[in-house]
Amino acid sequence: MSSVSQESGARRAAVLGSPIAHSLSPVLHRAAYRELGLTHWSYDRFEVDEDALPAFVDGLDRSWAGLSLTMPLKRAIIPLLDGISDTAASVEAVNTVVLTADGRRYGDNTDIPGMIAALRERGVERVPSAAVLGAGATASSALAALARICTGEVTAYVRSAARAEEMRGWGERLGVAVRTADWADAAKAFEAPLVIATTPAGTTDALATAVPAGPGTLFDVLYDPWPTALASAWSAHGGPVVGGLDLLVHQAVLQVEQMTGTEKAPLAAMRRAGEEALASR
Repeated sequence: MSSVSQESGARRAAVLGSPIAHSLSPVLHRAAYRELGLTHWSYDRFEVDEDALPAFVDGLDRSWAGLSLTMPLKRAIIPLLDGISDTAASVEAVNTVVLTADGRRYGDNTDIPGMIAALRERGVERVPSAAVLGAGATASSALAALARICTGEVTAYVRSAARAEEMRGWGERLGVAVRTADWADAAKAFEAPLVIATTPAGTTDALATAVPAGPGTLFDVLYDPWPTALASAWSAHGGPVVGGLDLLVHQAVLQVEQMTGTEKAPLAAMRRAGEEALASR
């Protein structure tokens, strides 16, 4: 068991969002606390929407060490903070708040380095091009990650001209060469060495039959239900798959390290806890 200096008194952390009942974050963080011997730490979940967020944050006392934010709070939290990291600023989204001993609130985004770490774990450190399926908030984080590992063009497959314009705008902001294409041609994405699927459950199911033999790497950000039809077809055709649980665990590892001050959170124990929780659903 790893050793981390234990401060006197209880320390608290939690994940906020709406809806929040499905969140695996408590499972992952509590597993880390057990492994690290942080017996006085607790991690909970709270149903908090944008209207309730300011009062919730203002009500936190000095026992609180940090917050995890999920939708729809990743942008709403920013005006309530004393500062945010460059990574969070790049996508205007904060998923991690560290509450310092002097009462400051500092925001970060661990989704982006979490994506990079999940890919690196599967041997993907640099790609000449990539494709992104979808154009929501997760797609902008995917572009931010690709800005660090993709040396060439990224093609984003989207459903509307407005979404296409939005993705090109993110590309310009993040320094990524983004070309947009119509969702009707999404199967062409599978020609890329790396495909990141950022769409809601069921959206890519119809594309499963179009997966070619020997595809590149698929990063499907979903984790429940898992595997998705696309991930199953990808594996069946011999392609490596990175899943949403990989992302969730890697971003949570970074959160635990920031909130507790430990140098290395227990990745394996956290992943195991997440897998067990999903299997029991």
